[in-house]
Amino acid sequence: MADLRALIWTMAKFLKKIRTSSMSTVGLTCFAILLYGYLSFTALQGPYGIFQRIRIDNQMIELERELGRLQSEIDRMENLTHRLSDDYLDLDLLDERARIVLGYVGADELIIE
Repeated sequence: MADLRALIWTMAKFLKKIRTSSMSTVGLTCFAILLYGYLSFTALQGPYGIFQRIRIDNQMIELERELGRLQSEIDRMENLTHRLSDDYLDLDLLDERARIVLGYVGADELIIE
């Protein structure tokens, strides 16, 4: 208990000495201002700062748009694949694909270029 009182008394003397010294006050003030500036800068510009958060949110919106576009493309391709499968055959789609891929032309059709 005596050691604790001595430690508290020593700390109190030290703090009183710091408070009375004008040079220490200026130094502590400068240190506090620099620390505040650093923390403010980091809060805005750091890897977990506000500006980085805005960049990540914008990137997430763009990626969600791209995901929607790609999902619709996948759905379209799955529909075409299903329509050309053995279980379900769409003759109009088969005729269209044959004309495009193989250059098929009916006997009663004319090609105008």
